[in-house]
Amino acid sequence: MLNDILGEPPLDNTLNDAERVRILAKTALFAPPPAVLADGRREIVGLSREALAEALAALGEKPFRAKQIWHWIYNQGVTDFGAMSSIARPLQARLAEQFVIGRPEASAVQTSADNTRKFLFRFRDGQEAETVYIPDRKEDRGAVCISSQVGCTLSCRFCHTGTQPLARNLGPAEIVGQFMAARDSYGEWPSPAGETPRLLSTIVLMGMGEPLYNYENVATAMRIVMDGEGLGLSRRRITLSTSGVVPMMDRCGAELGVNLAVSLHAVDDALRDEIVPLNRKYPIAELIGACRRYPGSSNARRITFEYVMLRGVNDSEAEARALVRLIAGIPAKVNLIPFNPWPGSTYLPSTRQRLDRFARIVTEAGFAAPIRTPRGQDILAACGQLRTESRRARTVA
Repeated sequence: MLNDILGEPPLDNTLNDAERVRILAKTALFAPPPAVLADGRREIVGLSREALAEALAALGEKPFRAKQIWHWIYNQGVTDFGAMSSIARPLQARLAEQFVIGRPEASAVQTSADNTRKFLFRFRDGQEAETVYIPDRKEDRGAVCISSQVGCTLSCRFCHTGTQPLARNLGPAEIVGQFMAARDSYGEWPSPAGETPRLLSTIVLMGMGEPLYNYENVATAMRIVMDGEGLGLSRRRITLSTSGVVPMMDRCGAELGVNLAVSLHAVDDALRDEIVPLNRKYPIAELIGACRRYPGSSNARRITFEYVMLRGVNDSEAEARALVRLIAGIPAKVNLIPFNPWPGSTYLPSTRQRLDRFARIVTEAGFAAPIRTPRGQDILAACGQLRTESRRARTVA
């Protein structure tokens, strides 16, 4: 299992690029399948701008064609080359012979009592991952919680996703495709009159998997999402959540600059070693150091510390005070997350009294400490509840 593959002594935060590449290379065993269909056509969604231009140049087309096609795919949301009215029909036919504009298939869709919607997306090789749309209760917008892997390698004790072994990484087309398929579901693509509201105004990489253990694919997908001539989502409207892959946090900040959320959940190494096993590799001191270095963090762009409240485990007043000391000096807020039970879990949610006391201590120290209202619990769509039946394909010798 990947847990064993990654089981090395802790690494410090001064790793050079070669060492970072070595960490990423270990997940190559779990690479997504090639974005090529059985009939030889290539998946065009997920190609970077440069790769799209190169693919079209191979067909003898000039660079402006790539810009036109990019706009149709990512700004207009078309799924048929025949709908690209600025492209001549002969070229439309050639493109259809070479490429496909795909989306992951929604093999199941559930809507909770609070209108949270959970998609079970099936990819071309039959593997599945879950994506959640969380509508805003006060505004005509919401957030899409996107998965970066099928399963997870981290095995956090309170997380349902962590009980599913990592099957594989998701590719750029599969990551950005989740967002595009959610837009399809809500009809959010621009209408001819331009009155279509932007319902999906934020992306949170908080679904299945650890995004920084699939960094290259996540980065390619997020650059597509942030491209101003396509999906056009600002980096301020994208939040990447990590359990603390310290060497990659610096690179993510330098190259993507998206908002950072850190799954902390404990204030001392002994407890975090138990409930977030990645801490044995990157202890709290190293994790907090990476947070202090994260570029762009300010009062306007605070780092979010996620803290799942587990009754009698991490919810004491002493731990609230220790948390305040730990993050002192970091522009930050603390999301207090009531534990969301799942079948087989052994933890209990903190009492409301404990939640309120913990929040008050953190707030009085000058940090925002909202208590997250659980959404989608009745369909297992809340934080830490995502899981599928996908498994890694066995290698035949």
